[in-house]
Amino acid sequence: MDRMTRDKMIVIGLDGSPPSLCALRWATRYAARERASLHIVHTWQPLATPGWSPLMVAPDVVDLEKEGRRILEEAVAGAREHSRSIDTGSDHELGGIEIRPHLVEGHPAPVLLAQAEGADLLVVGTHGHGAFTGMLLGSVSAHVIGRAPCPVVVVPMAPGDASDPAGRGS
Repeated sequence: MDRMTRDKMIVIGLDGSPPSLCALRWATRYAARERASLHIVHTWQPLATPGWSPLMVAPDVVDLEKEGRRILEEAVAGAREHSRSIDTGSDHELGGIEIRPHLVEGHPAPVLLAQAEGADLLVVGTHGHGAFTGMLLGSVSAHVIGRAPCPVVVVPMAPGDASDPAGRGS
């Protein structure tokens, strides 16, 4: 589809951490203002377990995928609820935006770069699971900044966001 005639597309990387939920809230508001579809991407990876062959299925692989699905479903429900309450500055309430969930097996950075192909914007949080305390950027956000095929927004956590990362109180 020609870029000039297609709808705008926002891709958000979500790992379920408070910074990623803050980024999701920001991306939801932005998508509502821009009348863009919101693609929420959550990745999962099987843990490398010494002694397991590729033909054997580690018991926690299924659990990681199931947990990823739960995180993504909760995020989608929260984003839909949040999008319905956003004041876009028009005379009528928006009533929600198109939200597309994506659960993808793989490392977050390359998956997000692939998902961002054709997107208008890629949104990530400042850091997520596995980040060192005090880091301004996590490894995923640092990786995608210079490599994404579209502009990237790294959303910092604002004071007070940690207590209610999903934004249900605002």
